[in-house]
Order: sequence, then structure tokens, then C-alpha cells
Amino acid sequence: MQAYLFEWMNLLGRWLHLIAGVAWIGASFYFVWLDNHLLPSEDDQLRNKGVRGELWAVHGGGFYNAHKYAVAPPVLPATLHWFKWEAYATWLSGMFMLCVVYYATADVYLIDRSVANISPALAIGIGLAALICGWLVYDRLCVSALGQQPRLLVGSIALLLAVAAYGLCHIFSGRGAFIHFGAMLGTIMVANVFFVIIPGQRQLVRAKQLGTNPDPLHGQRGTQRSVHNTYFTLPVLFTMISNHSAMTYGSDHNWLVLIAMSVAGAAIRVWFVARHKRRITGSTSPAPLVLGLAALAAVAFALMPTQRRAGKNAASDIDFVYVQTVVKQRCAQCHAAIPSQPGFNRAPKGVLLDTPEQILARTAQIRQQLLAKTMPIGNLTQMTDAERAAVVAWIDAGARR
Repeated sequence: MQAYLFEWMNLLGRWLHLIAGVAWIGASFYFVWLDNHLLPSEDDQLRNKGVRGELWAVHGGGFYNAHKYAVAPPVLPATLHWFKWEAYATWLSGMFMLCVVYYATADVYLIDRSVANISPALAIGIGLAALICGWLVYDRLCVSALGQQPRLLVGSIALLLAVAAYGLCHIFSGRGAFIHFGAMLGTIMVANVFFVIIPGQRQLVRAKQLGTNPDPLHGQRGTQRSVHNTYFTLPVLFTMISNHSAMTYGSDHNWLVLIAMSVAGAAIRVWFVARHKRRITGSTSPAPLVLGLAALAAVAFALMPTQRRAGKNAASDIDFVYVQTVVKQRCAQCHAAIPSQPGFNRAPKGVLLDTPEQILARTAQIRQQLLAKTMPIGNLTQMTDAERAAVVAWIDAGARR
């Protein structure tokens, strides 16, 4: 019953996280697009009111005319819409998922004792510390003198994230490391909203209510953090879906894969943002897009599976009876109609390996998982390297029964 309840918590939490994330990212992407498509107003009255740019759009059968003020309008409207709960709901639901999936079952998904033999309590403490310290260091970089030098700031943030990727991948399981890297970026993003962007907006509103001139510094800081957030988005989304791609987090050099995929996502997003401005700049440099695609191609090439065929004598010594015994002892505790491994109510992804036919039908998947060493998850059943090699050799020799 407990495993069943955890499945529902997982489902509902993941569903909420996805819905809130779509709302937050959708609003964020729209306002970045809007900012980069604004044109100077041709209306003298609007310019006299402080309108810096405007945009006309048509959508859903209606026309829209958006204005952006240089700082604030002369008089605040009675109703002012804020965009913050999308971000907060995304982070809260993400933390809920982190607790349900990775902290409540740390021995399964967070810890890989072949990487670091640590206790669940220590692993959870390190994970939470990574989220907090990631934000604190990032924020200090932004408010330091580097904050006035965008390129140096970007380089410093990139170095921080690279160090984090390396460290996390040498402490946690591949899945645990990737998801904590994404959670750290997500925490930075929502902290930007909570500690910088929204307080800055409140200062602008308060100044107008008091009849004083708003300090444009608040808007500048908010813009800086919003720009950072939009470039963090694609790396975060990659880490969210990476647990479905064992070839990435299961690599021997998974920290390099994580860095390269993050660079690819950020670079592609840079290109899209620059493309928004082409009406103003007249052209868009393809360099960020080329960099992003090159990084993706490099990762794909580096992770390309190799054909490690065993010699005839070695392969002939491995029969199906031995392979089935290994699968039964090391894999079928989870991948069975009724799993015996605590915490599993159903076989992961519906993959069953408790009959000869099921094993033979999944040999390609079994080979990939064994070579990546991502299964058994967290090596809970203590599969040996010799057993992995034997099963892979049997598959490469034709997987005969």
C-alpha cells in the first residue's frame, strides 16, 4: 500500500510540476519575446507619457497593443497583474518531487555506492546544501563588481556551474546528480524572482504611490536576473527529462555530458533571443546556434555505443541458463509482475524480465543499461562487473537460448 501511495504522490506531484512549469516558462519566454520586439512608439502622446516601446499583435481573433514604459507610467492603474506564483508553484512542486523520489528513497535513486559510499542522511544534506550554496554564490557574483561586466559575470557563472556539475556527479548517482544540478538552477531562478525581481517591482510601485521618482536600478537588476533565467531554462528542462536517457547520466564522464548539454541548451536559447531582435539589428549571428548544435553532436558522437564482441570461446562458455540466473538475481526483483524489491509497486517503465521470452525481447535495452551501469538502479542487487560482461558477451554473440 505504501508503494502504491508513493506512485500517486509521484504522479500528482509530477503533473503539478509540469503544469506550473509550462505556465512559468511560457510567461517568461513571452515577455522575453515581447521585450525584444518592441518598437519606438510613433504616437507623441504615448512618448510624452514615458512609453519606451510598443508592439501590435493579433492572436485568437483579436488585436493587442502592448506598451512598455521606460520606468513607470505617470499614474498607476487600479489593477496591476503580477507574475510570480507560476515560479513559486514550479519550485514548490519540484521540491516535493525531489523529496518523494530522491530523498524518501535515497538508497534507490540518489546514492550509488560505487560513486560514493555515503549515508542517506548525508546525501540529502549535501543535496540541500548544493541548492542553497548555488544560489548564495551566484547572487554574490551578481552583486559584486563582476555584475557590471556581463562577459566576466557569465564566465564566472559558467565556471560555478561546471564545478557544481563535476562535484555532484562524483557524489551522487548519475540520475541524482543531474536532477540536483537542475534543481540548483531552478532554485537560482526562483530565488531571482523572490529576492530580486519581485522586490524590485514592489519598490517601483511604492515609489509611484508615494509620488517619488522610481529608481531605475531596480528595473536594471530585474532585467539582468530575468535574462539569466531565460538562459537557464533549457538546461533545467534537459535535467528534468534526463532520467529517461540512461546513456547521458550513466556515462563514465557524465559530468562532461551534463556540462556540454547545458552549454548546448543555453547557446541555442541565446540564438533564439538574438533572433527576436533581428527587426532591430537586421541580422542574427548563427554562432550561438552552431555552438549549441556542435555541442549536441559532440555528445552524441562521444556516447555512441561500441561493438565489443567477445571471442568465440568466451561467448560459447555463456549459456542462456546462466544469463537467466543473473537476470533473476539482479534484475527481476524490480522488473517482475510482482516486484520483491521494497518501494516498487510495479515494474519500472513496465519492463518485465521474469520469463525467457521477456528477456530475449529486451536484449538491446539490457545491453545498453548494463554498459552504462545504470541498472540495476543504484546497483541495489550488487551486480558484479563480471556478470555484466558475461551478459553483454552473450548478447553480442547472438543472444541464443
